[in-house]
Amino acid sequence: MSTSTPRLRSLGLDPATGKEALALTCPGGRLEELADAHALKAAAVLVTVVGAVLEVGKASDAELAAFVKPLHAALEECVGIIATARE
Repeated sequence: MSTSTPRLRSLGLDPATGKEALALTCPGGRLEELADAHALKAAAVLVTVVGAVLEVGKASDAELAAFVKPLHAALEECVGIIATARE
């Protein structure tokens, strides 16, 4: 996820404080690599959670249920693309 300018990215939670760790990343840098890895892990968890909700099949709101399936498919595809690009 490179850009031409540095940007503030999440590196996850600091285990000591429980606060989000943020870093100013540069394209191709180590901090960008760590932020990309964190983003990939977070997206993978989201895919798993949404998939589990879909498996249960009990959405409290019909509109939400209709929205979740396309979201899940798109997110799953993005995770696959990112994982392939990182190999």
